[in-house]
Amino acid sequence: MMSFMTIFMSQFLMLAEEAAEKESGGGIMSMLILFGPPLLLLFVMQTIFGRTDSKDKARRNELVSGLKKNDPVVTIGGMLGSVVSVSEDKQTVTIKVDDNTRLKMQASAIREVVSRADKDSEKS
Repeated sequence: MMSFMTIFMSQFLMLAEEAAEKESGGGIMSMLILFGPPLLLLFVMQTIFGRTDSKDKARRNELVSGLKKNDPVVTIGGMLGSVVSVSEDKQTVTIKVDDNTRLKMQASAIREVVSRADKDSEKS
């Protein structure tokens, strides 16, 4: 099965060959008409996806920098626990999973901070 990008590129190359055969001296204008729309589309897609990534990264940095002792958290692996300590450089976090179980992990492994109201509603 051919991917969309492969089909798109093959059609694009066929159009480029036809344009080259039709115009022997069209030059820059024919190149702009031919290559402009796909390049504009790629630019728009990159802008949209780049903006989404930067928003996610900013939200993640805010979450990690806001961690403090006794915050109930969920890790990216789905483990529930509460923060026992955060290193000075905010890179590692120790969470308490059970009475005698503490895990030291990277702060980036914390998916979310669970609000106290959510945690209380789970217990009942």
